Amino acid sequence: MPVRIFNVYVHKQVILLGFLEFCAIIASVYAGAYLRFAGDMGGVVDSIGTLWPKALIVSAIIMAAMTAMGLYHARLRPRRSGIAVRVIVAFILGGGALVTLFYVAPSLYVGRGALALGLFIAFLLVSLIRTVFFTIVGDDVFKRRILVYGAGEKAGSIMGLRRRSDRRGFKVHGFIRANEAETRVDPERLIELPGSLVDYAVANAIDEIVVAIDDRRRGIDLPELLAAKLVGIRVTDALSFFERETGKVRLDLLYPSWLIYSEGFDRRPAQLFLGRLLDIVFSLGLLAIAWPFMIGVVIAIRLEEGWRAPVLYRQTRVGFQGRDFDVLKFRSMTVDAEQDGVAQWAKKNDSRVTKVGEVIRKYRLDELPQIFNVLRNDMSFVGPRPERPRFVAELSEQIPYYSERHCVKPGITGWAQLCYAYGSSTEDAMEKLQYDLFYVKNRSLLFDLMVMLQTAEVVLWKAGAR
Repeated sequence: MPVRIFNVYVHKQVILLGFLEFCAIIASVYAGAYLRFAGDMGGVVDSIGTLWPKALIVSAIIMAAMTAMGLYHARLRPRRSGIAVRVIVAFILGGGALVTLFYVAPSLYVGRGALALGLFIAFLLVSLIRTVFFTIVGDDVFKRRILVYGAGEKAGSIMGLRRRSDRRGFKVHGFIRANEAETRVDPERLIELPGSLVDYAVANAIDEIVVAIDDRRRGIDLPELLAAKLVGIRVTDALSFFERETGKVRLDLLYPSWLIYSEGFDRRPAQLFLGRLLDIVFSLGLLAIAWPFMIGVVIAIRLEEGWRAPVLYRQTRVGFQGRDFDVLKFRSMTVDAEQDGVAQWAKKNDSRVTKVGEVIRKYRLDELPQIFNVLRNDMSFVGPRPERPRFVAELSEQIPYYSERHCVKPGITGWAQLCYAYGSSTEDAMEKLQYDLFYVKNRSLLFDLMVMLQTAEVVLWKAGAR
């Protein structure tokens, strides 16, 4: 069962993996110091002082780098070679961050030889842990056994989950038909109850019952479901189940009362203040790092198109509570890209994109001027991507609940960008809206930090860029 931590659903497998690797890195720091001083732990204390707080810091920074590489993302799907590359990059980035930290705070210095040995041992241990762990998790050891109460369209959509990452946390034991009208599920998966629902669930070690009845007015047995809940079996409706397992809110199952009565949509003043503070700190920090790249982009654009060519592109977008604002971007298309004034979706191999534009889009450098939008409070660092007024008007007519994404400020990066490729159609917008609604509903500071860290993965591996 996923654990909800500050509005973020985290699978128990991921928590266990993180705990094992956190402990392994701490042990590696001790092992590195032990080897560096030839087994003389007294020499370790004399040379680098108390080691345990330093080991905790090293472990936390390496874990943050691994998070930034998407190594704790529930939807990580690369092959083992791809995961190995991400682990290597994470250790390189973490090592660089540690060197910078030691330069700023020399009292935290572990020792060059001890740190190098510790990181090497940690890399070997993390690689071993992941190989063994994912071999075990590939079986059904960690999966919850669920019983689906229903056999119609909603129930069938559970079996329709195609991505392995969406099915990682559960195994379907079977389906119980609530009424004769439900015929969507394969008859071989149907279960005929020999007695009561609760007795069958207890006898078969069912962890959770998912209520997926198409018409709740027909066939739902509330006393049986209540009895199951009272004996400790979790009872979940289909929409909440999909939200938890897929990280999005299914539009085809969504109904207003679920949004009204469900948890989430936390807008406490303290959270809003801390969120704004986080936006300012991260924006200034990113600006301090990115300004050389921004100058390089300016020079590259003018070398390609002339020194009088405009560098920045201002475009009207819809922001918080439907208010328009001008978003800033480095210009990646030709000056006359929309000469007729009609907004167009970006498309693959778009002929309007310049050579420099193709590069800066691939590495998301064109988005860097939006730092100033964040500082001006037009945008947040994390949130749904802002769209153009014409597209918003069209999509609001075609897609239900589209306007609800404007109840938070738009962001430079967001949950939808991490989970779905670049959108260029109404169908893509509908799919991304499901992730945006999940973010809006479950937004928290920890969620924002997680998205910020994992955005590094999107930039480095060019996921979703166009």
